[in-house]
Amino acid sequence: MPLALYLLALAVFAMGTSEFMLAGLVPDIASDLDVSVGTAGALTSAYAIGMIVGAPLVAAFARNWPTRTSLLSFILAFAAAHAVGALTPDFPVLFATRVVAALANAGFLAVTLTTAATLVSPDRKGRALAVLLSGTTTATVAGVPGGAVFGTLFGWRATFWTVAALCLPAALGVLKGISAGLVQEHAADGPASHTELATDGPALRTELAQLARPRLILVMLLGALVNAATFAGFTFLAPVVTDAAGLGELWVPVALVLFGVGAFTGVTVAGRLSDRHPGPVIAVAGPLLLIGWPALALLAAEPVALLTLVFVQGALSFALGSTLITRVLYEAAGAPTMAGSYATTALNMGAAVGPLLAATTLGTAAGTLGPLWSSGLLIAAALLIALPLRTTISTGRGIEVPR
Repeated sequence: MPLALYLLALAVFAMGTSEFMLAGLVPDIASDLDVSVGTAGALTSAYAIGMIVGAPLVAAFARNWPTRTSLLSFILAFAAAHAVGALTPDFPVLFATRVVAALANAGFLAVTLTTAATLVSPDRKGRALAVLLSGTTTATVAGVPGGAVFGTLFGWRATFWTVAALCLPAALGVLKGISAGLVQEHAADGPASHTELATDGPALRTELAQLARPRLILVMLLGALVNAATFAGFTFLAPVVTDAAGLGELWVPVALVLFGVGAFTGVTVAGRLSDRHPGPVIAVAGPLLLIGWPALALLAAEPVALLTLVFVQGALSFALGSTLITRVLYEAAGAPTMAGSYATTALNMGAAVGPLLAATTLGTAAGTLGPLWSSGLLIAAALLIALPLRTTISTGRGIEVPR
């Protein structure tokens, strides 16, 4: 894998840390800026909405920019938003910086998902995506718990400054690793080689028309459902650990780290299979996830079983999710500049909807275990949709990107 890909993953790590770190910082932000905890929690919603809306809009706006210009602009805008957020004493300004950061994150992901596919040969898109998503999974393993500890020791503003600083080596990597005015093009099975940026690519209307393709909509829907299930359970994991299992609060970061390690494992393994053998990944991970979420709810009172299943569910969720997002990139091959935004939108629709649905179960008889049951129902819905169309979504080798 090219070095530039790992530096892009570093930026994804910084952005993933920023997206999830507020879970541990909201009380301090509320106290410091003299707002309620509920009001401070709106920062999370602002970020999610910015990601969903921003992915297609920003990608369309920047589609004719050189790749390096786009990536560098998004990274620097993201870093600047965090610097302003770290300095401001006003909540409305902080709220605005979260929206700007989300737009920059969405634009960066949309472009970098497409760029990653051009940095490798066409049959290695899944592995390239796995490297990028390792930035997100590493954020759940180290970035989010580390951000919470750092914020506790030095204040929430220090965490914002740290995220901004992480963007600098990634920006340098874009400058050094992505040639100005160039894109990557390659033979079907050969190594990548630099060629001039095409000027006769498909029009935006043509790329948007790809969204009328049933196969593309199908894999986007399945990716969103799986990600919704993942974040429904993950978002409300803390009360499961402390209430259902009766463990102390110090076990919460342990559970989060186990989920993140599982996610990293799942992405890594699936990355080696999702290009040529997506069918087996979907056929194995899907049913196991369907069993795993209810099992986690039923065995939550047993700490060993709980922590083991947290790891397993993290691995299965990200293995299946990353495989489906890889299929989005393949199915959107006719939209070379917008494909990444379609994948980003699917991911973030799930990340936004899943926790909202899970939250509605907290006031039911299921209590803190409700989100785990809702994760199982979301996976069941995905499998019911996928089952009659399994040959459609499990095509072995990827589709060549038109030139």
